[in-house]
Amino acid sequence: MKIDGHFVSPPRRQPITIDDAARAVTKLEELYDEATEFLRHSLCQTMCEGSCGQRFRAFYPELRIAIETHIGADSRLSFGHVYGMGEFATTITRPDLFRSYLRQQISLLLRNYRVPVTVAQSSVPIPVHFAFGDSGEIDHFQGSLEVPLRDAFDVPDLSNINDDIVNGVKILDDEGVKPLAPFTAQRVDYSLARLRHYTATKADHFQNFVLFTNYQFYVDGFTEYARKRLADPQSGYTELVAPGEISLTDPNDALRKPDRMPQMPTYHLKRRDGNGITLVNIGVGPSNAKTATDHIAVLRPRAWLMVGHCAGLRNTQSLGDYVLAHAYLREDQVLDDDLPVWVPIPALAEIQIALENAVAEVTEFKGYELKRIMRTGTVASVDNRNWELRIKAGHLRRLSQSRAIAMDMESATIAANGFRYRVPYGTFLCVSDKPLQGELKLPGMATRFYQSQVETHLSIGIRAMESLREMPLEHLHSRKLRSFEETAFL
Repeated sequence: MKIDGHFVSPPRRQPITIDDAARAVTKLEELYDEATEFLRHSLCQTMCEGSCGQRFRAFYPELRIAIETHIGADSRLSFGHVYGMGEFATTITRPDLFRSYLRQQISLLLRNYRVPVTVAQSSVPIPVHFAFGDSGEIDHFQGSLEVPLRDAFDVPDLSNINDDIVNGVKILDDEGVKPLAPFTAQRVDYSLARLRHYTATKADHFQNFVLFTNYQFYVDGFTEYARKRLADPQSGYTELVAPGEISLTDPNDALRKPDRMPQMPTYHLKRRDGNGITLVNIGVGPSNAKTATDHIAVLRPRAWLMVGHCAGLRNTQSLGDYVLAHAYLREDQVLDDDLPVWVPIPALAEIQIALENAVAEVTEFKGYELKRIMRTGTVASVDNRNWELRIKAGHLRRLSQSRAIAMDMESATIAANGFRYRVPYGTFLCVSDKPLQGELKLPGMATRFYQSQVETHLSIGIRAMESLREMPLEHLHSRKLRSFEETAFL
């Protein structure tokens, strides 16, 4: 223990240069565990003995690399290389949670540049709230101290909790060091805490493939699918985790419900390698869609996909028809400050092909016959659920000029945030109403065809994700998602 100015801190450790990814991650874990254990112990001590005017501080570990060559790495890969010479660094949190990701990203740097990385303590304090991970234990201490928590410990700092790096705003820090990863440690910790709040599950349950939906019966279908897969020992799935940390491993057991459902109920069909499927019921609206993707993005999923309902805009569509989005008309407004509406959101071939193949496989319609049940085109997303009540000629003209075939409230938000966060994205919707043709979403207006189609909708989304799982990571992550000056870490 060391008194540094007015703070009591763990001893400062000398930076270590390492040329092996596994050893680098192990060292990051050691520094992180030492720092967080110190903060947890100090908080308990303060609770028992009082503050005595002392302040406590510990620091995130840091990963750094110095590149002194313009020799390029394998340009076929969209990540794993830097955009110039100089110092690159990032603060690290929860190396236990991100162990596989960190090993992969560090290995690419070591292989591409043949220089060691440096592991050290950073100068960025760990807020005491984040020293408890996503366990929620900090909740027991709130309000029990004799002095405000911020008088004795560091608390979250908004200057370190933002999206400046992914938005391309912050290229250099005060010392001229460039970012190595898309998120700072505090930004990651903030999202891990929010995920626990919104989903009632811990971050380490999240799988690499994420489905978003806006209706409860998709959850029901997902849990039934999970039971079938858990009953098959060859499926690779090992567990279903539901809100409230409720675990199901025996498919014949009942799935209990938590005492209180969270805002965004989330279900994780897990595999040991993390390549299972997570389903998030985000509910209705672009605000929820942004909230969920803002926080899940820090987990660096391999792909996410919107599977929900939409309004069909064409007279040639029927209730129950499928919509595969190739473009987006963004009128959701929630991302305008982060990603201007003039930024195109491209369709990603890898996702589109996986979805179209999944439709053919599940429905057994092939080639030209797919057009009987599926349309591809522009999906318009709005922030007004009752847009039908304000329909005007100008609005209709804009929809027509954009070649829109469907309207919803979430898809463009999820796709745009996928683009912004460099997470492969896609949209596969089911037509639930046709307001422009008088077929409104009202009781008794759904057809039998629609009711039968929605039963296969989720199956198509799941099959697409399972096919993407078979694709190598370097093939799935498109260079379309990378800007001029990118972080080396995915």
